[in-house]
Amino acid sequence: MFTLLLCALTCGADPIPADIVIHGATLHDGSGKAAKGDLAFKGDKIVGVGTFDVAGKPRVIDGKGLIVAPGFIDLHTHSDNPLQRSETHGNLNYLFQGVTTAVTGNCGAGPADVAGYFKTLEKIGIGTNVIHQVPHNDVRRKVMGNANRAPTAEELKLMEDWVALGMRDGAWGISTGLIYNPGTYSKTDELVALAKVAAKHGGFYASHIRDEGAGLLTAIEEILTIGRDAKIPVHISHMKASGKNNWGKVADAIALVQAARDKGQEVTADQYPYTASSTSLAATLIPAQFREGTPKEYQARLEDKEQLPRIRKAIEARLQGREGGKSIRIASYLKNASWQGKDLDAIATQEKKDPVDLVLEIERNGGAQIVNFGMSEEDVRLVMKQPFVATASDGVAQVPSAYVVHPRSYGTFPRKIGHYAIADGIVSPEHAIRSATGLPADILKLPERGYLKPGYFADVVVIDPQEYRDRGTYDKPHQYATGVRYLFVNGKPTIDEGKYTGALAGRVLRHVSK
Repeated sequence: MFTLLLCALTCGADPIPADIVIHGATLHDGSGKAAKGDLAFKGDKIVGVGTFDVAGKPRVIDGKGLIVAPGFIDLHTHSDNPLQRSETHGNLNYLFQGVTTAVTGNCGAGPADVAGYFKTLEKIGIGTNVIHQVPHNDVRRKVMGNANRAPTAEELKLMEDWVALGMRDGAWGISTGLIYNPGTYSKTDELVALAKVAAKHGGFYASHIRDEGAGLLTAIEEILTIGRDAKIPVHISHMKASGKNNWGKVADAIALVQAARDKGQEVTADQYPYTASSTSLAATLIPAQFREGTPKEYQARLEDKEQLPRIRKAIEARLQGREGGKSIRIASYLKNASWQGKDLDAIATQEKKDPVDLVLEIERNGGAQIVNFGMSEEDVRLVMKQPFVATASDGVAQVPSAYVVHPRSYGTFPRKIGHYAIADGIVSPEHAIRSATGLPADILKLPERGYLKPGYFADVVVIDPQEYRDRGTYDKPHQYATGVRYLFVNGKPTIDEGKYTGALAGRVLRHVSK
């Protein structure tokens, strides 16, 4: 059927002028279907898919044994700041995965000044396309600081104005991070009000939901309520059940989402295919009520004789759910780099300290980023099988460093497609590739990208299915993925015969407000 459709589009037509032709590959068109064929593009657009004659003398790439797909769209990155810096604006760790579009402004964090952010990116140049969302945390912080209270009517109006301005300037929706400050202090009615503004402009609502552990199902119900009340498509970021006591709850979460979808509600999710997450130590172990106010106030609270016992008790309780700190590994800690790559329990033993005291010491010295081994492999596999779940890294543009970061920034897409689909057969390659192409394009309502169709932009990846694998590990994360033979961003080669060309072919993709 797919072959017949391709022929209907291109067979029997006049020869097609083209700059590049990929010949005899397996074409995954983004819909979850695949067929043998050719792909041609001229300038920044695809001009031929399937079987066709070519005019002129284009460059011909032998696609035998290779997979050709739309460039991968990463719905969830935290590359906002790195893309504005000269050492990381090329987004190389994502290019080597086959990513051509990165979405920023996730978990409610990122530049609230959308126009200014876009201007900076266009000035410095970027390796991938960039889509941005209005970040709720940063908008709330501008209006209210780090306050643990509901906004006044005037403050809510100011936040609504920020969302409206961001949407007019080209943001694709609003994102929230409801375990992070100050968004964690917001109530559902505030989120509905702001989501309604995004909805008026044709946007969507994405969220790191309020609880991914014991309160997972309640948090799912909240985002569904926001979608219904604001009449807006909603998207669950990095769907998971965190903490051993909560393993298996994703089945119930999936059922909730599917029931809403069956009733016609637009609900989707994304996932990184790993059993560990990564965030700050504070967000993981320090309850929100102790994190309010300025950094100075937070530090004073850690020394306060009345509050410190309560903080210690809360940390101890949260550590108990994380094997006493064995499942929490330090990724980056500026005060003592020798602790990076070690778990809290091991560091406490080494330093002859109580784990709670160790956590307080780290927080008093500026905090740390961690890798948290909190999910089950069975849950990861169940989530990735869902047709409404896209693949997204939750990672960041970076270059190799001493930090022992989560390997997802280097390996999310080849891990899903190469490891889970091609090697292990947990899902089909067609399913895995759709989760990185057509599905995220559909979620964004992104025009002319995410599919191999004539007239669409030539964001195209060519991979060797036998070599396309993630190489980064939790111990040695800074290893680029292998197996991307060619990568074209807006028609320009950024990876050619497996080597980076240095091209900065990415574009800012602005949403057109209704």
